[in-house]
Amino acid sequence: MSDTPTGWVVIAGLGPGAESMVIPEVQDVLAEATDVVGYIPYVKRIPPRAGLTLHASDNRVEVDRATQALEMAAAGQRVVVVSSGDPGVFAMASAVFEALEEGAKTQPAWLNLEIRVLPGITAMLAAAAAIGAPLGHDFAAINLSDNLKPWELIERRLQLVGEAGLAMAFYNPRSKSRPHQFERALEVLRAACGDDTLISFARDVTKPGQEILTVPLRDARPEMADMRTVVIVGNRDTRRVGSYVYTPRFAPGHQPGHQPAHHTAANTATKDA
Repeated sequence: MSDTPTGWVVIAGLGPGAESMVIPEVQDVLAEATDVVGYIPYVKRIPPRAGLTLHASDNRVEVDRATQALEMAAAGQRVVVVSSGDPGVFAMASAVFEALEEGAKTQPAWLNLEIRVLPGITAMLAAAAAIGAPLGHDFAAINLSDNLKPWELIERRLQLVGEAGLAMAFYNPRSKSRPHQFERALEVLRAACGDDTLISFARDVTKPGQEILTVPLRDARPEMADMRTVVIVGNRDTRRVGSYVYTPRFAPGHQPGHQPAHHTAANTATKDA
């Protein structure tokens, strides 16, 4: 960070749960911060120290806490806004920029603030690693909460993504306030993806109580998921090998060794490993 006394905001991801999965750059910036802002469970993960003020707030006030962070930075404080996982995946990075866009209408100096986003290991990737490689081909990440979008839109996206043959990773699949929506999601997925498609449930990923369960969609039940679970649905080619689940890198008919005749050494050097 800058050596000047001006304030800044860093939006940082704390990873999926295990402290070993917090990247060193996030740890370094937390050591420089004067203030940490975030949802109560995430702020609790930050050890108190002299010179650091912790600002914990409840859920669903993301823009309020983002505005608070920008106000403190404008006053010269060094502020870290913490999220779980990666802050750019259904988390605080977007909220900070929403607050910046609105606040700059009356506080144009905010546009000159130093704002950085530090990545984190999101729960989707940690879950996929624990399962094997279920996201080895094209995939989509979908938040199943209807707090910020209508359920009808979620259903439509599930249908279209399933029909397109993409694997899917679901955040916030099932909560106490909406216990029946995931059951409907499973119905949509069976119709779009087929009963044999594999679905995996990763609960408390990277934590001591981590649990992984993979079943065909026909055997999936709503109670297999809760708010501590990441759900990953494969495509029709996703398969088991031993205790692992993986999705082949290639589409049917395009297996390694069957590249088009115009495939050259030049583009081979740039393809994904």
